[in-house]
Amino acid sequence: MSASHRGKAIELSMCPCAGATLGRLIQPAIMTLLAGGPLHGYRIVQRLVRTPMLDGGRPDPTGVYRMLRSMEKRGLVVSSWGLSDSGPAKRLYRLTPAGRRCLDLWVETLASYRHSIGRLLSVARKAAAMRDARAAGKTRRHR
Repeated sequence: MSASHRGKAIELSMCPCAGATLGRLIQPAIMTLLAGGPLHGYRIVQRLVRTPMLDGGRPDPTGVYRMLRSMEKRGLVVSSWGLSDSGPAKRLYRLTPAGRRCLDLWVETLASYRHSIGRLLSVARKAAAMRDARAAGKTRRHR
């Protein structure tokens, strides 16, 4: 997606307006997955693909593991090595009580964001409709 600003093409594909910053919601997405029970890191990456936030996009596994380490340092998750009869040991992640409280706060925060975004969207749609109506009026007058 691109737009024009005073004759210059502006690339919007990585702009926040195109949803490029939704990756910042990776922490609440991970916490939501872990609320269902402990998961291996690889399984978390696989399940993130199915979250509405990524809409089928593939998360960066390195970024997911970095986030898991950060969350562990902050006491939101704990990990342990899970041994298996076949294959290598895998790190298993689990939400802590602090992580559950953090997820509860995320739920409240996201609900508040949703409400605010709904109001902003309503105002933005009205502004766009007014702009389109003015542009249509100018086009009719110039004919």
